[in-house]
Amino acid sequence: MGNIRDLLILLALVAAIAAWLKLSAARDRAASEARQQCERYGLQMLDESVGLRALRLRRVAGRLRLERCYGFEVSIDGADREQASLWMLGDTLSELRLPTVVLAPPESPLPDRIAGMEPRRAPVEPPADQHDGPASGGNVIPLRPRRRSGGGDTLH
Repeated sequence: MGNIRDLLILLALVAAIAAWLKLSAARDRAASEARQQCERYGLQMLDESVGLRALRLRRVAGRLRLERCYGFEVSIDGADREQASLWMLGDTLSELRLPTVVLAPPESPLPDRIAGMEPRRAPVEPPADQHDGPASGGNVIPLRPRRRSGGGDTLH
């Protein structure tokens, strides 16, 4: 009886090690894919690592397959830290979520005409005597750029 129990414990240990090695290889593949996508879209991948965030079953060609979500952080301009994620189905990328990249920040001047577009007008600020509520005659609230606390260009 003791030999069968020892054999089952050994098989369970081998199965756990095999699963860990398989997940580790999948994580390495996801990290490689994340680096490649960051390079493709001009983002900086922070910490050079990914972490498993979620698992789900997905039906592909009539078969249920395990899909893994890996989260990682990227920087658009070196002074921010944004969340990104990718879904891997086997060794292939099935979904990618990156933060929105703002090509021209509101405070930088833009040329009057870019490829036939209308000139960009500066946002209209309400007079100082008005409150910050909705504008009279409409339901539009003017948005202002976010002010960063602190003074320098530092990473979080």
